[in-house]
Amino acid sequence: MIHQSSSKSTNQAEDVSGGASSIPEPRKSTRVRKAKSFGFDFQLYLVEGTRNETISQHQYCFNIEEDPKTFSEAMASRDVHFWKEAIQDEMDSIMHNNTWVLCYLPPGCKALGCKWILKRKMKVDGTIDKYKAILVVQGFRKKEGIDFFDTYAPVARISTIRLLLALAATHNLVIDQMDVKTTLLNGDSDEAIYMKQPKGFVMPGNEHKVCKLKKSLYGLKQAPKQWHQKFDDVVLSSGFALNQADKCVYSKFDTSCKGVMICLYVDDMLIFGTDLQEIDKTKKFLSSSFEMKDPGEADVILGIRIKQGNNGISISQSHYIEKILKSLTLRNFSRVNTPIDPSLKLLPNKGSPTSQLEYSRAIGCLMYAMISTRSDITYAVGKA
Repeated sequence: MIHQSSSKSTNQAEDVSGGASSIPEPRKSTRVRKAKSFGFDFQLYLVEGTRNETISQHQYCFNIEEDPKTFSEAMASRDVHFWKEAIQDEMDSIMHNNTWVLCYLPPGCKALGCKWILKRKMKVDGTIDKYKAILVVQGFRKKEGIDFFDTYAPVARISTIRLLLALAATHNLVIDQMDVKTTLLNGDSDEAIYMKQPKGFVMPGNEHKVCKLKKSLYGLKQAPKQWHQKFDDVVLSSGFALNQADKCVYSKFDTSCKGVMICLYVDDMLIFGTDLQEIDKTKKFLSSSFEMKDPGEADVILGIRIKQGNNGISISQSHYIEKILKSLTLRNFSRVNTPIDPSLKLLPNKGSPTSQLEYSRAIGCLMYAMISTRSDITYAVGKA
């Protein structure tokens, strides 16, 4: 009986194998599969949970609001608490600087309007860093030659910054940097400027009064000049000497050749010192005159990364160049040893026309990299 059962099992196995060989194989596509591109700025986040749980707990990932364009929109936003905090911080800085006084509008004068500029500052990973509010006066209603005269304010030249970095490497100077908070609020107003009270901060009992500006505000065309004049007066009155070749470089040295140099670019400044003690004294002096931020050792200035080492100082703009390539949607590129072949002849474009605005923007970005750190691309940019 065992022998017969074995034969029967063998016959069944042969039937099964024979039947399997007669089943046709499924047809496979010969199409070449390509990964779908969602753009260079596409980011994917994995969150554990059901769809309803995920949306309720991480609603900001699925429904990010646009920045409010008006004060009323901010107050109606779901982020109203954060906008109120940002607006209050700005008002605290304004009132701390004694930016205006309330008064009645003199006959024959007009009060300028003002508005809140509200922006979310984002981190690299796409999350919100902070909420920022700026009170801007509508200075575009003022006429040059009638309401204001001078608007020019100098800034440090890139060649000056490069020269100072070279001197720092040669003489082993310490380099730190500082930023000025609410820069344009520090300038003193020379003209009589009247502004309506900002929305949300109208003083009870003084609704018919206006703000007479004692200090500058964002939006005034003369604000940059007034800020630079204020900084100039404060620094020069403390014994600093103004460089005649570049009006944004200040120096102060004693008889033993110890001291510092300050290089100012609007609200960013580099401080070069013979030692940390001299730099600390300068920082205390600046902090007593203006509201400052102290990032510490110089790292990045105007998009130029500064790297200090035992062998000297190097500057680069790799992150800035990568940002240019992304903004111009150039992703499929490769590195080359030379920026351009000298024998290459450029021919007129006979294909689809190129946007003049995009072309000019690309040339401008490349020129900034050229004069800052990449002098090797001068010929290529000139040919373009």
